Amino acid sequence: MSTFTKFKNAYFAFLEAIVVFLVIALAIVVTLGFVTRYLGSPLSWYDELAAALLAWVTYYGTALAAAKGAHITCPSVLNMCPPAIRVPIALLAEAITIGFFVFLGLASYQVMLILEGVGMVSLPGVSMQLVHSAIPVAAVLFIIAELLRLPDVIKSARGRGFIDHELEEAGIDAEEVASVSTHQRG
Repeated sequence: MSTFTKFKNAYFAFLEAIVVFLVIALAIVVTLGFVTRYLGSPLSWYDELAAALLAWVTYYGTALAAAKGAHITCPSVLNMCPPAIRVPIALLAEAITIGFFVFLGLASYQVMLILEGVGMVSLPGVSMQLVHSAIPVAAVLFIIAELLRLPDVIKSARGRGFIDHELEEAGIDAEEVASVSTHQRG
């Protein structure tokens, strides 16, 4: 196994660990909030903390989805293209996606700077900069995941095409759909 593959696998495992930790933390906070509310002594801070953790799960989960190639794409459209133009189109799509996350990371970093000295309402000791740090950090993690997947994207674009995870989850054979569309074009 190459050093690149080892690094990529370790990076993807790192993203999975972050998301699992955040999901467990969110489950604990929500359960604690439910139990204390049920017992008649609700915690004043659990709603705000749960909302922040949900945002963190969302953003870090996006980076994990990028690592697995499961973010929003149109693999069926790409697969309909002949391999000669599939590679440039796939690379353009990757460049646009990475460009968006560069913009998101920079814009959210500027928002973090504006939030200096502001704390959460129910937990004033917790900085809103920390809460909002998930966005620029996850944007960087997303970009790294996309760059690590780039060789696989190029290989898929040159080869048989991309796996359509939505069709796969629906139990539809993507190769059968592709062969039907090829016959209809021909």
